[in-house]
Amino acid sequence: MCTTEKPTPLEIQTRILARNDDTAAHNRMHFLERGIFAVNVMGSPGSGKTAVLEATARAFNGRGIAALAGDLATDNDAQRLIRAGIRSRAITTGQACHLDAELVHHELHHLDLAGIDYLFIENVGNLVCPAVYDLGQSANVVVLSVTEGEDKPLKYPTMFAKADLVLVTKIDLLPYLPTDLDAIQDALARVMPDPRVILLSAREGFGIDSWLAWLTKCRSAMEVMA
Repeated sequence: MCTTEKPTPLEIQTRILARNDDTAAHNRMHFLERGIFAVNVMGSPGSGKTAVLEATARAFNGRGIAALAGDLATDNDAQRLIRAGIRSRAITTGQACHLDAELVHHELHHLDLAGIDYLFIENVGNLVCPAVYDLGQSANVVVLSVTEGEDKPLKYPTMFAKADLVLVTKIDLLPYLPTDLDAIQDALARVMPDPRVILLSAREGFGIDSWLAWLTKCRSAMEVMA
């Protein structure tokens, strides 16, 4: 049947995001009051998000860090982080391809944040939806592995445009791949307003010092602003 009614998907999406943003603002105040630097860690499935956090835990000796690990159906990543010494809880989304502020808020009430300086929110593996939802984080970090090819930033520009930092991971595999690292960095420079990139190998430890220095600098800046 024909109809002259106008569809309203944008209006519905606006209402959903407005509610999300209100909860994100509450989360953000929760973090700032406790001096916690919250990082939204995003990237494709298999990009190395969990491996980066495991390496981060080793560098911090498991002290002062906690994590929420998002996944559709398992708590596998949260269990890996717990074994690495990170205070962690899983957020199982079912069919949702991203975390939202409400899901994060709910789990915060079940996670002991005493003595925590950094909270890593490992988002669901996806280069589209997670970029849209504010969780109350202080920074967005996108993990991009060299195994994904050079064109991902150009194919998914919104994700990378919202990134404060991109960790280009698995660089220990470069000798075995046809991947052009310069092409990746050029693509990132074309979509990121302020390109900040750290080359990293969680397996070999390369780049971890630069990653920790970035975290420390950002948290110090947050404390000054607070």
